[in-house]
Amino acid sequence: MNKLLIAAAAVAAVAFAGGAQASQDLAKSKGCLGCHAVDAKKMGPALKEVSAKYKGKADAEATIAGVLKSGKSTGGKTHPVAKASDDEMKALAKWVLSL
Repeated sequence: MNKLLIAAAAVAAVAFAGGAQASQDLAKSKGCLGCHAVDAKKMGPALKEVSAKYKGKADAEATIAGVLKSGKSTGGKTHPVAKASDDEMKALAKWVLSL
Protein backbone atom coordinates (compact mmCIF):
# COMPACT_ATOMS: atom_id res chain seq x y z
CA MET A 1 0.00 0.00 0.00
CA ASN A 2 2.82 2.42 0.85
CA LYS A 3 4.47 1.72 -2.50
CA LEU A 4 1.23 2.60 -4.26
CA LEU A 5 0.96 5.92 -2.40
CA ILE A 6 4.59 6.75 -3.15
CA ALA A 7 4.10 5.93 -6.83
CA ALA A 8 0.94 8.08 -6.99
CA ALA A 9 2.75 10.98 -5.33
CA ALA A 10 5.64 10.67 -7.78
CA VAL A 11 3.27 10.70 -10.77
CA ALA A 12 1.47 13.76 -9.40
CA ALA A 13 4.77 15.58 -8.83
CA VAL A 14 5.92 14.88 -12.39
CA ALA A 15 2.57 16.00 -13.80
CA PHE A 16 2.66 19.22 -11.77
CA ALA A 17 6.25 19.94 -12.78
CA GLY A 18 5.36 19.38 -16.43
CA GLY A 19 2.39 21.72 -16.10
CA ALA A 20 4.51 24.36 -14.42
CA GLN A 21 7.12 24.17 -17.19
CA ALA A 22 4.40 24.32 -19.83
CA SER A 23 2.98 27.45 -18.21
CA GLN A 24 6.40 29.06 -17.98
CA ASP A 25 6.89 28.23 -21.66
CA LEU A 26 3.50 29.82 -22.38
CA ALA A 27 4.53 32.95 -20.45
CA LYS A 28 7.71 33.12 -22.48
CA SER A 29 5.91 32.62 -25.80
CA LYS A 30 3.37 35.35 -24.97
CA GLY A 31 6.10 37.84 -24.07
CA CYS A 32 5.43 37.99 -20.32
CA LEU A 33 9.02 37.15 -19.44
CA GLY A 34 10.26 40.11 -21.44
CA CYS A 35 9.03 42.42 -18.67
CA HIS A 36 8.69 40.02 -15.72
CA ALA A 37 10.98 37.46 -14.14
CA VAL A 38 9.81 34.82 -11.71
CA ASP A 39 12.09 35.89 -8.84
CA ALA A 40 13.30 39.40 -9.66
CA LYS A 41 11.87 42.77 -10.65
CA LYS A 42 12.49 43.72 -14.26
CA MET A 43 10.38 46.33 -16.03
CA GLY A 44 7.43 44.78 -14.17
CA PRO A 45 7.26 43.18 -10.75
CA ALA A 46 8.55 39.68 -10.06
CA LEU A 47 5.82 37.15 -10.72
CA LYS A 48 6.29 35.77 -7.21
CA GLU A 49 5.42 39.26 -5.90
CA VAL A 50 2.26 39.26 -8.02
CA SER A 51 1.41 35.83 -6.64
CA ALA A 52 1.92 36.98 -3.05
CA LYS A 53 -0.26 40.05 -3.64
CA TYR A 54 -3.25 38.04 -4.85
CA LYS A 55 -2.82 34.62 -3.22
CA GLY A 56 -5.71 33.71 -0.94
CA LYS A 57 -8.15 36.12 -2.55
CA ALA A 58 -11.26 34.48 -3.95
CA ASP A 59 -11.13 36.44 -7.20
CA ALA A 60 -7.34 36.25 -7.69
CA GLU A 61 -7.35 34.19 -10.89
CA ALA A 62 -10.08 36.29 -12.48
CA THR A 63 -8.34 39.52 -11.45
CA ILE A 64 -5.00 38.52 -12.98
CA ALA A 65 -6.64 37.22 -16.15
CA GLY A 66 -8.67 40.45 -16.32
CA VAL A 67 -5.51 42.57 -16.17
CA LEU A 68 -4.01 40.53 -18.99
CA LYS A 69 -7.17 40.92 -21.07
CA SER A 70 -7.97 44.59 -20.44
CA GLY A 71 -4.57 46.11 -19.73
CA LYS A 72 -6.03 47.85 -16.67
CA SER A 73 -4.11 46.96 -13.54
CA THR A 74 -4.89 47.64 -9.93
CA GLY A 75 -3.38 50.79 -8.46
CA GLY A 76 -3.96 52.84 -11.61
CA LYS A 77 -1.10 51.26 -13.55
CA THR A 78 -1.45 49.87 -17.02
CA HIS A 79 -0.31 46.55 -18.41
CA PRO A 80 -0.03 45.64 -22.08
CA VAL A 81 -3.01 43.65 -23.33
CA ALA A 82 -1.91 40.03 -23.68
CA LYS A 83 -2.16 38.51 -27.12
CA ALA A 84 -3.53 35.26 -25.76
CA SER A 85 -6.80 33.37 -25.70
CA ASP A 86 -9.01 33.46 -22.61
CA ASP A 87 -7.91 29.91 -21.75
CA GLU A 88 -4.25 30.90 -22.07
CA MET A 89 -4.81 33.92 -19.82
CA LYS A 90 -6.46 31.70 -17.21
CA ALA A 91 -3.57 29.24 -17.44
CA LEU A 92 -1.07 32.06 -16.97
CA ALA A 93 -3.01 33.38 -13.97
CA LYS A 94 -3.09 29.91 -12.38
CA TRP A 95 0.63 29.50 -12.98
CA VAL A 96 1.47 32.87 -11.43
CA LEU A 97 -0.64 32.01 -8.38
CA SER A 98 1.19 28.69 -8.04
CA LEU A 99 4.56 30.44 -7.62
